[in-house]
Amino acid sequence: MTNAPPQWTEEELAEDSSIAAAQFRSERLAVSDSWDNHYHQARGKFELLFDKLGNLDPSAITDANLADAYHLGLGEALRYLAGPPISDDDLRVIADVDSLAPGVLRKDPDALRKVFDVISRVIDPHRFPWIKANRTPNDQEREAALLASAVLLAAQRIATERRNEGKDNQETKVKDYLRGLGFVEVPPVAINTIVKGPQAMQFCAECLLGERKADVVVRLHDTRLMAIECKVSNSATNSVKRLNNDAAVKAEYWIKQFGIAQVVPSAVLAGVFKVLNLEQAQERGLSLFWSHDLEKLGTFIDSTR
Repeated sequence: MTNAPPQWTEEELAEDSSIAAAQFRSERLAVSDSWDNHYHQARGKFELLFDKLGNLDPSAITDANLADAYHLGLGEALRYLAGPPISDDDLRVIADVDSLAPGVLRKDPDALRKVFDVISRVIDPHRFPWIKANRTPNDQEREAALLASAVLLAAQRIATERRNEGKDNQETKVKDYLRGLGFVEVPPVAINTIVKGPQAMQFCAECLLGERKADVVVRLHDTRLMAIECKVSNSATNSVKRLNNDAAVKAEYWIKQFGIAQVVPSAVLAGVFKVLNLEQAQERGLSLFWSHDLEKLGTFIDSTR
C-alpha cells in the first residue's frame, strides 16, 4: 500500500503560515539596491527620450526622431508617457499596427505616426502640462516630469521582478533540494500516461502533466508521480488566486485524470497565506509543504520507498 502524503492540522498550518509570513516581511524589509538600480535605469531612459524629442516639444516630435527613439530602445518610455501607461498589446491593437518592433516601425513611417498619435491622445496632462499648453517646459516642470515618470516605470519593473523572482527562486530551491536527495533533472516531456515523464530518481521542470503544466514533477520511489507547484503569495487575498484558484484546481484535474493512486499533487509555499485557504486546498487533494521546511517534503519522498 502506498504512503499517503501528510495532512496537516489547523494548528500546524497556522504555525507554518506564521513562519512563512515572518520570513516574507523580513525579506521585503532587507536592504537592497534593486530600487535604486531600477530608478536610475528608468530615469536614464526618460532623460534620453526628452533629449531626443526636445523635451516633448511638438515641433521636435518628427518621424525621424520617433524612429530614432524606438531604435534606441525607448519604446517602453514612450508608452509610459500615457496616463495611465499603455501596454504593448493595447498600443499595438489601438494603433492598428502589426508590430511595435523598432526595425519594423523604422521602415514604416505611417505605422510609427499611428503609434505616437495614440500616445499623444492619452499623454498624461499632470506630468506634462506644457504639451497641452503648446509651450516648452520650465526647469521645474521638466524635473518633476522626469522624477514622476522614472518612479512610475521603476515601480512597475520592481513589482514584475518580485513576482518573477519569487517563483523562480522557489523553483530553484525545490530543484536544488531534490538534487540533494540524489534526484537528477531531465528534460521536460509531455506526460499523458503515468509511465511517461521522469523515471526512477529523476525529476523534470515545467512539464505538461495531462493538459496542465506542473512546475516540477518527481518520480517517487513507489513509481507514483508527484506534481509540485511552487507558490509565493504576498497577501492573504493573493493566496486565494495562487493556491485555491490555481494549484488546487490543478490537483483536482490531475487526480481525475490519473487517479489518486498514481499521482500526488502538491505545493511548496512561501509568503502570506490564510489558514482557511490552506485547509480548503488540502481538502481538495493538494498536499502542502513549505520552502522554509523542505525536510518534511524529503521525509514524505523517503517514505515512498
